[in-house]
Amino acid sequence: MPARSTPHLVAVVAVAPVTPFDLAIPDVVFGSAEADGRPAYEVRICTAVPGPVDSTGSLRVVVPHGLEVLAEADTVMVTGTASRTEADERVLTALRAAAARGARIASICTGAFVLAQAGLLDGRSATTYWVQAGALEHRFPSVRVRPRALFVEDGPVLTSAGLTAGIDLCLHMVRSDHGAAVANAVARLAVISAVRDSRQEQAQAPVSAADGASLAGTRAWALERLHEPLTLAALAAHAGVSVRTLNRRFLAEAGTTPLQWLLTQRIEHARELLESTDSPVDLIADRAGFGSPDSLRRHLLRRVGMTPRAYRAHFARPKRAVDGS
Repeated sequence: MPARSTPHLVAVVAVAPVTPFDLAIPDVVFGSAEADGRPAYEVRICTAVPGPVDSTGSLRVVVPHGLEVLAEADTVMVTGTASRTEADERVLTALRAAAARGARIASICTGAFVLAQAGLLDGRSATTYWVQAGALEHRFPSVRVRPRALFVEDGPVLTSAGLTAGIDLCLHMVRSDHGAAVANAVARLAVISAVRDSRQEQAQAPVSAADGASLAGTRAWALERLHEPLTLAALAAHAGVSVRTLNRRFLAEAGTTPLQWLLTQRIEHARELLESTDSPVDLIADRAGFGSPDSLRRHLLRRVGMTPRAYRAHFARPKRAVDGS
């Protein structure tokens, strides 16, 4: 990817009463991203009238920038807000103008209600915090609401579920812009999960501990063995549970099935190797657990829309050799 002379500008719009946790997410994720040793993004938080902004909690939020930031932003993101139906018209006008000139538009949690008020979700698929999904569908029938999705990408408009799903969305955007290695470096710095795919679902009920301890240890064990032909039986044996219990608990904890989770991790590992090594595609396919270059190519095309060769060319990084042992 050619180096930019200036960082990608992300305008984060605070709509009162704003959710402080959501407001911090893009600053943490995008603000931590570096490409070729330089900041990949510049984040500016803005609102209709700069200064103190009402929040949904006890924190006092002061926003430094006005909506003029949207006129030059590459990405515009609206974070969670309790304003479901009567967002400031100045915000809606600025959002429409940004979308019209081609900016990428995104929301975290109930920020989707603001995008819907601006008409930017009309005819599009979108999601929000599952508790509010029914309200979004009722108030804006032209929006195709996907209430269980972690995040949804419909063309240049992206929406996410609540709280930590906003982290998943921001990491997805970093990954799309700069590749897996940059996104995973951000995740490591923030001590968060590097990959929760958009195919995963929001957890809509507390995870029961009745069946024993978390499967986090088994997931970590599997990540060290992606090159091996891991089966459901092998995962269940490591966790000390039946395959049926493994499937049930995995879905509750990770929002997806064990095999889909494994596939996502293998794709992610292959992407990092394609970006950072000169190793042949057949060796990368083997090290990531795909078995054959054709299998890697098929899955990468389906998930990312690129062949291994095209992906490597697009996200070229300084190369190293991968151990083929």
